[in-house]
Amino acid sequence: MLNQRKVYLVTGVAGFIASRVASLLMQEGHQVVGVDNMNDYYDVSLKKHRLSILTQEAENSEADFSFHQMDIENQEAVKKVFDESPKFDAVFNLAARAGVRYSMQNPHVYMMTNAIGSLNLLEEIRRRGITKYVLASTSSLYAGQEMPFTETLAVNTPISPYAASKKSAEAMAYAYHSLYDIDVSICRYFTVYGPAGRPDMCIFRFIYWIDQEKTIELFGDGEQSRDFTFVDDIAKGTIAAQKELGFEVINLGGGKQPISLNTVLEQLSSLLGKPAKIEMKPFHKADIVSTWADISKAQTLLGWKPEVALEVGLEKCVQWHLANKPWSQSIELP
Repeated sequence: MLNQRKVYLVTGVAGFIASRVASLLMQEGHQVVGVDNMNDYYDVSLKKHRLSILTQEAENSEADFSFHQMDIENQEAVKKVFDESPKFDAVFNLAARAGVRYSMQNPHVYMMTNAIGSLNLLEEIRRRGITKYVLASTSSLYAGQEMPFTETLAVNTPISPYAASKKSAEAMAYAYHSLYDIDVSICRYFTVYGPAGRPDMCIFRFIYWIDQEKTIELFGDGEQSRDFTFVDDIAKGTIAAQKELGFEVINLGGGKQPISLNTVLEQLSSLLGKPAKIEMKPFHKADIVSTWADISKAQTLLGWKPEVALEVGLEKCVQWHLANKPWSQSIELP
């Protein structure tokens, strides 16, 4: 436990990454106030599963966890949480509408949560004199840029409403830093995976389909690649980003040669002991062919680097799926 007990707001706390951030903060003995709107973009039972773990961890430790079901789009609800809580030492904003393709069907929802929701938080941070804001952002902003992606690249040409909404959140955070001296760290995540992950992302879906011996819909030839990063590594980097930095954008990714989807499929098939049945479909124009993070800035500023190898991380994902059957096989895929 840390010597000084702190109080943190974690938004999107029932989400994949935010739940791990909250868990690690509680393991350090801190108080976590979590908010989430529990939307049904994907199966809500998965969000309830993560929340139950956080509640159990709080009951079995000296940590304090409270949960508010509310939407950061609601300005009055956000104000109420800030007014009824102790002054936060930092705000971790991981509440977001995620997913490139779905953002093309519902662009207004993405702007409301990712942009307006972020603005509502920044206004309360300003009003309450809170000094630290950590914003979760995305490697999707780097579409079309030269790899490995560095934080100095211009990211002014987003190719999806999702990426555009996250760019809006980044820009507003910079404005509030400039106007009100709020210390801001923006963490751009690269393809996060892990146990109890998002069922709209490839690794969760691949395990689900291979285990049930169903055909996998693969958009492209499988040689598209990602800088896969294990969720606990991402959570640790996000927590480290509460450091006083002024204003910084920081990549959190695997930092190694990107891994192809075909390679992932081969490893998952081996772990599950079942073959992957694949149906290839045309590559989606809003997707990125490959992602690869330059993480030297995170190493320099935060002393952070990923620790979990892909092989180990994939095994943990499969173990979680198998341990939670039959429920894990009944989770609805978006």
